Amino acid sequence: MSTSDRSRTLRDAIGLGAAVGLYGVAFGAAAAGAGLSTWQALTMSAVMFTGASQFALVGVLSAGGGAAAAVGSALLLGTRNTVYGVRLAPLLAPRGWPRRAGAAHWVIDETTAMAVAAPDRELGRVAFWATGATIYLGWNVTTVIGSLGAAGLGETAQAALDSVVPAAFLALLWPRLTRAANEPAVQRRVALGGAVVALVLTPFVPPGVQVILAVVAVGLAGRPRRVAAEETA
Repeated sequence: MSTSDRSRTLRDAIGLGAAVGLYGVAFGAAAAGAGLSTWQALTMSAVMFTGASQFALVGVLSAGGGAAAAVGSALLLGTRNTVYGVRLAPLLAPRGWPRRAGAAHWVIDETTAMAVAAPDRELGRVAFWATGATIYLGWNVTTVIGSLGAAGLGETAQAALDSVVPAAFLALLWPRLTRAANEPAVQRRVALGGAVVALVLTPFVPPGVQVILAVVAVGLAGRPRRVAAEETA
């Protein structure tokens, strides 16, 4: 591993981490809009530390959903990190419980992408730890800024916070939409099936439950593939 490769990896990791970390402002504002205190929002960012799950939880609470639906939605979205962990375990190979716990806590979309994209194992480790540290620090600091800023707004501005969670999810989803033509067919079926299931159930179930039940789209998306495989066997 050359010095230039290491410097380039650190530069990319810190740059990405800084950009993603700033997004914590939106979560802090959304948490305040859902009625959470600054300490509660900060605790979520520090302990949960997975943006999609955090937004799902406060989104369900903002919509009037119950705690069970909110936690269920957050857990459902967080399960993908388990898959990431299986992929990263042989690459990181952390020694000792402190490093293992730290690595597990920082297994998110961005750290996984940076580690896997690195040209070799050593640079993959550098990318993972640098990205994780930068995002974790930035996300928690900006969560406090977003929460305190939202708490100081008037009632009219507070009402506008209702748009923060959907806007945040759209920002996360937009890159996927713009690259839809290049996505595998199964991913498009999962996305479409999940959207249909959630929309159909929305008038009939409490807020947040439709997100949990939309997971059946995964099974529906995989079914045609298995049937086709059986027919060709």
